[in-house]
Amino acid sequence: MGDHKDTEKENKGKKNKTDWGLLMRFLKGSLHLFIFGIITSAVVSLADMISPQIIRMAIDNAIAGLEPDLAPWVMNIVNFFGGFSYLGRNLWIMALAIVVVAAVRAISQYATQVLNNKASEKLVKRMRDMLFTHIEHLPFSWHMKNHTGDIIQRCTSDVDKVKKFVSEQLTNVIRIVVLLVLSLYFMFSMNVALTFVAVSTVPITLGYVLIFGRKLHASFEVCDETEGVVSAMVQENLTGVRVVRAFAGERHELDRFLDKNGYYCSLWMRMGTLLARFFTVQDVLSMLQVMLVIVVGSVMCVKGSMTAGDLVAFITYNAMLAWPIRRLGRMLVEMSQADVSINRIAYIMSSEVEKEDPEATDAPMDGRIVFEHVNFAYENCPRILHDINFSIEPGTTLGILGATGSGKSTLMLLLDKLYDLPEGCGRITVGGTDIRKIRTEHLRDNISMVLQEPFLFSRSIADNIGITREEISLSDIREAARTACLDDNVEGFAKGYDTFVGERGVTLSGGQKQRAAIARALTKNAPIMIFDDSLSAVDTETDSRIRAALEERFGTATIILISHRLTTLSKADKVIILENGRIAEEGAPDVLKTSGGIYQKIYELQNGIDSDRTGKEEAHG
Repeated sequence: MGDHKDTEKENKGKKNKTDWGLLMRFLKGSLHLFIFGIITSAVVSLADMISPQIIRMAIDNAIAGLEPDLAPWVMNIVNFFGGFSYLGRNLWIMALAIVVVAAVRAISQYATQVLNNKASEKLVKRMRDMLFTHIEHLPFSWHMKNHTGDIIQRCTSDVDKVKKFVSEQLTNVIRIVVLLVLSLYFMFSMNVALTFVAVSTVPITLGYVLIFGRKLHASFEVCDETEGVVSAMVQENLTGVRVVRAFAGERHELDRFLDKNGYYCSLWMRMGTLLARFFTVQDVLSMLQVMLVIVVGSVMCVKGSMTAGDLVAFITYNAMLAWPIRRLGRMLVEMSQADVSINRIAYIMSSEVEKEDPEATDAPMDGRIVFEHVNFAYENCPRILHDINFSIEPGTTLGILGATGSGKSTLMLLLDKLYDLPEGCGRITVGGTDIRKIRTEHLRDNISMVLQEPFLFSRSIADNIGITREEISLSDIREAARTACLDDNVEGFAKGYDTFVGERGVTLSGGQKQRAAIARALTKNAPIMIFDDSLSAVDTETDSRIRAALEERFGTATIILISHRLTTLSKADKVIILENGRIAEEGAPDVLKTSGGIYQKIYELQNGIDSDRTGKEEAHG
């Protein structure tokens, strides 16, 4: 987890242009809807500007008998409808005009909301599509360094925050600009002095907003990171619920969660106080502006330098001026949230996907497998493999034996290119072709691997077994299950192969999960098959039956068996024994068990245990 935090800190030193440019990539496909929404939003603002002018004319002309001093283009419209005297005698025309303007505003507002909704949902879909696609192509090592819960939080909560900002704030930018420009235009046209009074508090408000913005951004960043930690903790505990219950660890895990969740709660409480202070000061400044306009404007009316209609219209425009200025505060808050979220999303999108050699080909995968002078170390860890050399002939079975941490699984991860073997650290070839020169998808299509820890999806047994092929019949699934000695168990379930296995296969036993994983690997019919300690949870008899079925059905495949159980390796053509990342012994099982080395000691130990068990069983028989 620490490694990816370091990477994020490096990214924060870069300009945010890249991250906001990422937002433009996400907007592809929905940008035109947002633009139309911005246009209709601008129409709403224009409608807001027209109504005060109509009210102004009605008050001054009909009540005071005055002709307001209007712009030439407005006078042309008035004259078109018969002039002030005619409109004064027919107020219904101005009333109708207000209704028409209100109708246009309502229709435009409706269109804005519909367009924004469609655009924002398309944006969210595209963001999650792109994120999921990118995550699917990230290296195995990247997934090992990042918590699943935190990744999920970036793909859900952070995406929603970006959506909220774009749909609620970004589309309001043009509307705010239109309101500011037109409000100031009409205010200056009516009374220059009062307009300067109205804008006197604006520099103070803007300065306060900008200074406060830095505090908000830092606070939102801490809150988002902590939310990711809490999400990861919840995901981890839900996944490992059986372990927690088995060791009565509920109290310990609950204490850990309460501590972290309490810290997260305290962060948002402090954030709430910060936001309350921010908006309170902003409200005070807004009220101060309104009060100044009303007081000074009233004095001007009393002195006769301003008409009642002008004052009513001016106060309306002043309110329209105050709204976007106050809205800047809300925009700043959500922009700070969105900026943090975009940076967190950008961390995923900027992570490099698996690299492919441009000259990589679909080389044959049924040839000899050779490890030549292979050395390897995981990132920030000591070397785990030291000068590994061995070969596997096509159609033969290789057994790999070694203590925990000796590098057995690492060899297979390198063969499957789940980890890339760095240049200068040896090479791995299949049929004489360096796997670096073999296209990754082609390589993995031809390797069927059963991992040490079997993983099953929250789907039916049939779906889990048949996941390796786009189209597969139930008969093929059952054949694979029979080979893995699983068919009898499945037939005993009420729904058979339609049985839902639960998250991570929680409803199946350890042995059943391993056999389901083996069956899944068998449906692939790959020329290379790897079993990474995948028979550890089945009994010796089932182990023997599975190996016999594999030999009968996949006699031409190259098979690699990793196991601590020598009975599993007894039929292998060759066995290599790893010790501290080096090959300590190599040879046929029958030769190694009399060589006086590690294999013989393990053989005698396991046979001794078996003999003791047999003797005890006979004694109790």
